[in-house]
Amino acid sequence: MIKFADRLVVLGEYLVSAFSPPIRGSWSCHSIERSSHRSLLAEVGYYDQAVTDPENHIQATRNGWLVDCDIDRHDPAAVATALNLASATIAAKGGGRAEFWIYSVTESDDAGPEQAGFKPYRDLFQLRMPLPAAASTLSTRPFSSADSAAFLEVNNRAFAWHPEQGGMTQRDLDAKRGEDWFDPSGFLLYEVADQLAGFCWTRVHHDEDPSVGEIYAIAIDPAFHGQGLGAPMTLAGLDQLFTAGLEVAMLYVESDNAAANATYERIGFKRHMINRAYQREIAAV
Repeated sequence: MIKFADRLVVLGEYLVSAFSPPIRGSWSCHSIERSSHRSLLAEVGYYDQAVTDPENHIQATRNGWLVDCDIDRHDPAAVATALNLASATIAAKGGGRAEFWIYSVTESDDAGPEQAGFKPYRDLFQLRMPLPAAASTLSTRPFSSADSAAFLEVNNRAFAWHPEQGGMTQRDLDAKRGEDWFDPSGFLLYEVADQLAGFCWTRVHHDEDPSVGEIYAIAIDPAFHGQGLGAPMTLAGLDQLFTAGLEVAMLYVESDNAAANATYERIGFKRHMINRAYQREIAAV
């Protein structure tokens, strides 16, 4: 596994827009960021460039501005300098909210951003556990193209709070199904009286050594909340990953989603690392 222990890695718009605070009591989880270098680049638009021209390291997003650069995060002065340069460019372009993420953060990494006026505001946990897990009590089946409409309805209700996943269209779903990692056998549906009640979508990261299975997206239709389906839906996905030959599973969850974190802890997940978002409001000049 490639880790970014010595580098400040800033993530792209897709992750930024995807992780809004969940509605408390909801049971949904969606992962955007990847745990390896190759897939991280593909998913979140990371650019490996030296910070010499700050205009090349910011991009406008639906949530404001994203700062995107690669710096030695053990040098707070260098981090602060890079962020101040980017902030100056944002100010010249009209100002607004600026955001960036550090992958596999440590507490000492806060110093540089804070020197530049960026404050930590969100932590995203990556959790991992060994497989196999306990058996699920749910009977599931794999997704087929005939399930698209039902899936989109449930997905968009469950992720109504989510500015990316909640707006999924048929075109978005088709694009995901066309990616090389997609495997319909890992896209599990749970039905009650022929009505889709929930799903667990998994994927496998073959570029890690050993390969790691991920709970990529999981949700229970709000109409079925309160019935204790979140844990067994997760276990169904973990069982599918183990059957596929995986020995380690992972997922991402918001640090402040207490209900989901408690469920995952009971299942056997433990925190592997934290990704942290920082933000700053920048006035126009």
